[in-house]
Amino acid sequence: MFENEKLTTGQLVAEYKGDVSALMRYLPWLQSKSGENVMSDYVPEHATERTMVIPTYDSNLLGFIKQAEQTRFINRNYEYVYRKYVMRNADDEMRMIARAGIQDMTLLGAILSKYVIKGRTKGLVWNEGVENGVFYALVMKMKELIEFWDMPYSSMEER
Repeated sequence: MFENEKLTTGQLVAEYKGDVSALMRYLPWLQSKSGENVMSDYVPEHATERTMVIPTYDSNLLGFIKQAEQTRFINRNYEYVYRKYVMRNADDEMRMIARAGIQDMTLLGAILSKYVIKGRTKGLVWNEGVENGVFYALVMKMKELIEFWDMPYSSMEER
């Protein structure tokens, strides 16, 4: 799709609804762990000062990352979006998440992409996404946008 070609609201909802509902199942966990460290270090019994410490992650975090990697939100060119919107830190990300509308789903995907992709090589980034609340804010915003332009998920379950 070309940058100047916009999808209709209905097309955006249809495109992202499945991915958002898959990520939504992690909302309660993300909310409860927001502001907390979800990473610990494993140190073998016979460790010396030269022994490398192995980071271990909460299984829910790994599940969330694996699920996020399977969505259409992941964009390896997320840095272009960051430059376009002049996002440099978590405060900028949170500001843009709060201001996002349904036409900004690629922006939300770029923020998610940054944390997921960078976390593959620097594991602290995944923990940072939970700790600073960006993961929770992202998924919550995506849920709100889909529900606003479509019927709420709770109404769908009652059918």
